Amino acid sequence: MATRADLGRHLLNWVNLSTPLGLAVAALGGARVRRGPSRCYLADHYRWSFPAAGAFTIGDVVISRHDLDRLAAYRPGLLDHELTHSRQWAACLGLPFLPLYVASMGWSWLRTGDRAARSVFERHAGLERGGYVDVPARPLGPVLAQGARRVRDRARGRDRIPSAV
Repeated sequence: MATRADLGRHLLNWVNLSTPLGLAVAALGGARVRRGPSRCYLADHYRWSFPAAGAFTIGDVVISRHDLDRLAAYRPGLLDHELTHSRQWAACLGLPFLPLYVASMGWSWLRTGDRAARSVFERHAGLERGGYVDVPARPLGPVLAQGARRVRDRARGRDRIPSAV
């Protein structure tokens, strides 16, 4: 049963155009779209390989390459996890969610080597419910030093393996 909060989120994601974007992405990816719980749309059998995720959400549209009923049976908390992302789309007023989410993934990778473990969006949605594992943070100093060495080596033209003579 949908709540008033679900209705508010649903309307906001239509107005901020994230749900129409999600429906367009699902259609372009050849997904089967149907109504789901809490006023969301379920789009499964998506044919594109990007993004690399079991499921992802754009606005109120939960998209997956898999059959969502089977995936949800295998991971019971997955739809709740994805509906949290739907609320995050609404809270970010639509498209600003994308760069914020990417920045959050970058921070997570920098801190842990994993794209989700320290992402504020994934942690808020529940790492385990989304199929992610928590990874301890690593010291930033060595990571930044290694990145600086890579940039320096590329600038000097040392980024390629020498070809065999």
